[in-house]
Amino acid sequence: MKKLAGLFGLDKNPGRERRARLKIETAGAAVYVIGDVHGCLDLLLALEHLIVADARELPGRKTIVMLGDYVDRGPASSQVIDHLMAPPPVGFERICLAGNHEVAMLDYIDKRLTLGDWMHMGAGPTLLSYGVDPERLGSIYQSRQVDDMIRHAIPAGHVEFLRSLPILIEAKRYIFVHAGIRPELDLDRQSDDDLVFIRTAFYEKAHLLKKYVVHGHTPVTEAKLEGTRINVDTGAFFSGRLTALRIWQNKGRYLTT
Repeated sequence: MKKLAGLFGLDKNPGRERRARLKIETAGAAVYVIGDVHGCLDLLLALEHLIVADARELPGRKTIVMLGDYVDRGPASSQVIDHLMAPPPVGFERICLAGNHEVAMLDYIDKRLTLGDWMHMGAGPTLLSYGVDPERLGSIYQSRQVDDMIRHAIPAGHVEFLRSLPILIEAKRYIFVHAGIRPELDLDRQSDDDLVFIRTAFYEKAHLLKKYVVHGHTPVTEAKLEGTRINVDTGAFFSGRLTALRIWQNKGRYLTT
């Protein structure tokens, strides 16, 4: 995937600010970690309903962690961002992390990525969710005008949301991140690009992990524990199944739409 990141110019942009890395306390809390949404608002709302019902009898703090990739492919990317910018379900806090698709969207907005490259990542439905038809615009206007119109159509609040997303959460026994980490490196030496793009280098050395890593990025048929690695991306857009992992008293349970 690093090669693909390079192809799209996503690992050669010194103009990007390093994203925040957070630390949280999970002791005594119920943590629900949700995989890649990809514009599927209906599935996110359905999963939140399951989470609220599941958490009703649990004491203590309740936190929803979103693992990124809210946009592209599915039909309601703009609406998913609106939802995530709004308050979480009553009694919950919510932390949204950046995925590679949010990084790409912001790179396009900031003129570090071409529209064609973003379109290859599934941006067409995202633009339609903002009321923009890039093919129709392209048949009428010059490419520079099309870019200006698209960037103008994305609300400033959505752009600020994209900029504000942290990229990793560390807890005593867990790491929450979009794609994975390099197990041989300390967390403070991990690059933002690896945290949202890595695959092979993470999987091949997962036996070196010192904490459980809960991630998405690579669709799987079923979420499950693989050593100390848990992938909760069940390919919502392709499969119609969005999954959350509940961590409660260091035990896991999966909730799936």
